[in-house]
Amino acid sequence: MTRLTLLSSLVLLTFLAGCSAPEGPATRLPKANVLPLAIDDSYQFRKILTSSFDPEYVEVQTKNDMINFERARRSFGAVDSTEMAQRYGNYYTIFWRNSTRSDVTLRLEYRQAGLGNFVMAKERFYPDTAGSHRSTFEVTGDEFSENGRVTAWRVLLIVEGRIVALSQSYMWR
Repeated sequence: MTRLTLLSSLVLLTFLAGCSAPEGPATRLPKANVLPLAIDDSYQFRKILTSSFDPEYVEVQTKNDMINFERARRSFGAVDSTEMAQRYGNYYTIFWRNSTRSDVTLRLEYRQAGLGNFVMAKERFYPDTAGSHRSTFEVTGDEFSENGRVTAWRVLLIVEGRIVALSQSYMWR
């Protein structure tokens, strides 16, 4: 294989990897069941990015370009105030990896200001997976407008009904 064919194949694979389909909506659980803890070093969270898009808690005018960009990105495509209100909420981007091929469930458990200590949960299922992953969760729309902002959260990796990795906010108890 020549260098040119190898280089063009690499460019094509890189392009196709960037065109992967976006994740669908996360499954909302009616009740977050308690699971046994069995931490495994083969599963780990690399980074968790949290952001909030709520005009009530952020100043209207800011000179911070990153905040302005994030607002523009979250509100892109909203035609009227109703669509804009549906985008207000809390957003979570989770980078995680596993070195053992297995069926993995990623769960976000959270508490909201209007619900007190009641724990809400959302899940994503990854069948027969290994490697590095990027997953997103949103607490937006009616859920956010009725129950308020997220006050505490934790993220779990679940394999065969056991928690193999977890990360949580400072306020989680």
